[in-house]
Amino acid sequence: MLNSLLLLTSVFVIFGATLLAYRLFGKAGLYCVSVAASILSNIEVLILINAFGMEQTLGNVLFAATFLITDILSECEGKKAANKAVYLGIFTSIFFLILSQSWLLYQPAAGDTMAGAIRAVFSTTPRMILASLSVYAVSQLFDVWLYHKWWAFTEKRFGDKRRFLWLRNNGSTLVSQIINTLLFTLLAFWGVYDWKTLGSIFLSSYVIFIFTSLLDTPFVYLARKIHEQKKA
Repeated sequence: MLNSLLLLTSVFVIFGATLLAYRLFGKAGLYCVSVAASILSNIEVLILINAFGMEQTLGNVLFAATFLITDILSECEGKKAANKAVYLGIFTSIFFLILSQSWLLYQPAAGDTMAGAIRAVFSTTPRMILASLSVYAVSQLFDVWLYHKWWAFTEKRFGDKRRFLWLRNNGSTLVSQIINTLLFTLLAFWGVYDWKTLGSIFLSSYVIFIFTSLLDTPFVYLARKIHEQKKA
């Protein structure tokens, strides 16, 4: 029960912070949150928990925020700005991978008490980050592309650029999250867990992504309202 409550609370905290960053700092704020999410979700994903009756990894909600960010940028700042957030996430992940692995090369001092814990966490990080990096690049660029395809379709079909935000938001994210969840589960955990656990991780992760995708739609509408108020 506690895990479920914490996970639900984290959705509102993370999505709310994303919206606040956009309100205070514009697209630069979204880029900062995207970079932070790219790093922290790769650490969070190492933790396996039970929540809502399912076995799942942490990091799903934080990673879902990166899709919220690209959707806000696509809607308010354009496709180029959304793709820039993806490229920043890729660069950040590569930089973090190199830096975190360099820490393991140092010989700790005799009085050190943290090297063992750091090594335990970051010695398993390369596979996670490489898996995440590959999947992030594919799924996020696909998400941005599909978002604008949905937008072009609805605008041509109904002659209104503003309508059907909910369709392009959910239509792009729900499809791209299938690609993201399947590829990441296989690349990150194949050989680590048995097939039953892999299936549980995939299913629970996608259920969370369905939930977060539907829940992030009001935040995209609010972001568009913020953008329009700034332009007025």
